[in-house]
Amino acid sequence: MALYEQRIEESNIQNDPDAKDLLEQAFNTTSRWKKDFPGFSASLTCNDDGTIYKGCVEIRSKKEISVHMELPAEKESLKKWIDDEVGMITSHRAWRTFEDADGKHAVTFGSPDKHPLGREILIHGDGMKSRYRIKDKRIRQISRTTPRMSFTINIEDTMTTEDGKTLTTQYVVFYFSGEGKLIDTDSFTERPCAFEGNYLPGTRRIISTENGKALVRILEFKDHKLLS
Repeated sequence: MALYEQRIEESNIQNDPDAKDLLEQAFNTTSRWKKDFPGFSASLTCNDDGTIYKGCVEIRSKKEISVHMELPAEKESLKKWIDDEVGMITSHRAWRTFEDADGKHAVTFGSPDKHPLGREILIHGDGMKSRYRIKDKRIRQISRTTPRMSFTINIEDTMTTEDGKTLTTQYVVFYFSGEGKLIDTDSFTERPCAFEGNYLPGTRRIISTENGKALVRILEFKDHKLLS
């Protein structure tokens, strides 16, 4: 799944404090790196549907990511895919406050229903018409719309960290065309690495479709070291 950029748009929708409080509770139960997290380095292996490539990574912040992989010249698309995946992992795990994220937008409830994934929360003015489903103070589904497509993320499984936070370990992303037709599906399985009080990337397996077949790729991070 490619990285995406949210942007602030003007909205006249009035904020619903109860909806915003529910979303903030879910946000605060999600595991992220601490504010003073120094970053880390690690070896990085990519298993590209059976072909192994090796390299290393150094991550200091969302804007300071360095990925080095030993790839043939014709594998430029794979290089971009690896860069995007590492960037996405960092973006999701990096420290930020609720006010830095959806808290800066107006938040309301969707129409009442008995959806199995919980109450719908609508975000207004983020430029992506974002919607969440929240149940038991956890985000269970995320939907966003971009100029080219829309996508829905169903969170299938999570783990609880030592400090009682929630860390997603399995999710499926459904991509839809502008006309609402299903065009692709990605399945993600995460196995984080507990290291010196931090939950760092361990393995990420992605099953997707390409050229009429299921494509399996695994990113494996090892030999973690915290940066000074």
